[in-house]
Amino acid sequence: MHDVTLQTLVWLFIVVFLLHDLEEIIWVEAWIKKNRNRVYTKVPIRIRNQLDKMFNITSGQFAFAVLLEFVVFIPFTFMAAEHEKFFIFLSFNTLFLLHVFTHLGQTLYLRMYTPGVVSAVILVLPYTVYLGYRMIHEELVTWGEILLSIPVGLLLVPIVLLGHELGRKFVK
Repeated sequence: MHDVTLQTLVWLFIVVFLLHDLEEIIWVEAWIKKNRNRVYTKVPIRIRNQLDKMFNITSGQFAFAVLLEFVVFIPFTFMAAEHEKFFIFLSFNTLFLLHVFTHLGQTLYLRMYTPGVVSAVILVLPYTVYLGYRMIHEELVTWGEILLSIPVGLLLVPIVLLGHELGRKFVK
């Protein structure tokens, strides 16, 4: 028997998501100002051009993008927790798990702290692994559905990009 109900575990996604993004919101602007030049010297030239747009973001603009993601996550988390409709929720969490490795990769490549890596390792990784374990163990999802959820989860990418664009437009 598990101490945490699956319903509670599903709702914890919102908490883990917000705590992870709060770390990023708090540190992103100051980290960019402090480390911009150091990062530019470590990445290939073709990546530097892409970094320019990302490196001109404020914490408020980043928070706007997080808000948009949060608004998207709420109804699907509700559907999973209250109606056991798991697939879209699963896709968000599969991507959330993979996102941990982007933070780890950035940190290892740059050999420095990057915003979000601490909460990714301490919160997101154990949460998403345990959630996946529980969903498989309780036969709510299959490994095939988990694999199928990856491309569906990638539909979040345009939402994230839109959030950052809207953040730049509405938060000065």
